Amino acid sequence: MKMQKSFLGTLFVSAVLLGTSCAVPSARKTQTTAPATKTVGVSSPELVDVEPPSVLAELPTDVQPDPPSPVPAADQPAVDHALKTVRVLLADNQSSAKIEHSGRIYVYTQNLDKTYKVSSAGALSVRFAGNGRVQVGSLKSEKPIIIEPAKDTLLTWNNNLYAGKIVVVPAQHTFILVEHVDLENYLYGVLPYEMSYSWPLEALKAQAVAARTYTLRTLENVKNQHFDLYSDVRSQMYKGGGKQYPSVKQAVDATKSKVLTYNDKLFYTYYHGNCGGGTDDVKSWNHGSKTIKPLSGASCAYDKHSKSYSFKQDIPYAKVSTFVHNAGLAGSVKSVGVAQRTSTGRATLLTVRTNKGHKNFSCNKFRLATGLRSCKLTKLQLSGSTLHAAGHGYGHGIGMCQDGANGMAKAGKTYEQILANYYPGSKLTTLKK
Repeated sequence: MKMQKSFLGTLFVSAVLLGTSCAVPSARKTQTTAPATKTVGVSSPELVDVEPPSVLAELPTDVQPDPPSPVPAADQPAVDHALKTVRVLLADNQSSAKIEHSGRIYVYTQNLDKTYKVSSAGALSVRFAGNGRVQVGSLKSEKPIIIEPAKDTLLTWNNNLYAGKIVVVPAQHTFILVEHVDLENYLYGVLPYEMSYSWPLEALKAQAVAARTYTLRTLENVKNQHFDLYSDVRSQMYKGGGKQYPSVKQAVDATKSKVLTYNDKLFYTYYHGNCGGGTDDVKSWNHGSKTIKPLSGASCAYDKHSKSYSFKQDIPYAKVSTFVHNAGLAGSVKSVGVAQRTSTGRATLLTVRTNKGHKNFSCNKFRLATGLRSCKLTKLQLSGSTLHAAGHGYGHGIGMCQDGANGMAKAGKTYEQILANYYPGSKLTTLKK
């Protein structure tokens, strides 16, 4: 069906932008009875269930972003990012998919040589069509195909609601799905999966600022051609901004354009579930990182209320053995012990002994590989087929302690005070319009 010329003009601009735009969590039980939610642009929607929000955002060591870039020149401010489109990888290595739409959509190739629209709600079949082509509905192309929702239309994929464009990008034998969405809507889909929507508003505001800053800092150093961010723990958990929790929307809207800077530049505002009484320098997590004051560690007196403050955990021998062998140490594991700690008691190096030798390993890498809750250890003992661990905290222990933010908010602290505590020396900055 042919579209009006005025809309083709709009599509042309969208296509140009698509072609030129630039470009960390563990689940735990939270409140599962959802409050009233708002689904943008849909009357009386059938809401999908959400999983309990996660409370830890972390990147595996091998994909951690580079240290912050040098301070920009005085005439090139680092925070002129108020209006940004974020490209989020929803899925890769796909051979087929079904994308539902609640109303009118427009489907077109990136260069607009093929276009059509669907006027009513329905579903589109997406598949890899061979020879480097993808097919969306009746449209086939070797170029990316864009599914753009009209105003008040939402797209549904994998039981999640999306308000942005979904771009289907052909790969060699598969395709990838990428959403192009504005920054603030992206944050609507991040917060409830990185912090419980039921927590105090000031804690959610602090999370919104941290997530916004982390996103924009990542956009300064994009490493992938077709997307800026992953939708999982490699960046931040994201399940679409189409479904909005009132508390989350209020927190994001109230802090719109607010970010943290240090020496007039953005930095990676890491955060995690529970610090076990104090956070640590970023170098304790990744030795290649540069220490900056906001990520040098902070005191925390507000996280003891959480069940995550202390833990006891049994790790199967098989997980330990697999990690050790993959890291190049042969033999049967005989013991695992702490070789080095920070001043807060967080282990940075572990010594593993086998019947063939011994070797030191990064505790963080061991934690990610085996599922160890925290490296702030009070016990680590191998007995039979089980490694018994105990300690404090949940996650890497860098940046903002989310349980601590919750505790501070309950104690009457503002989001500004929360951020100042966990990112000492940082400045709350308003992005330029």
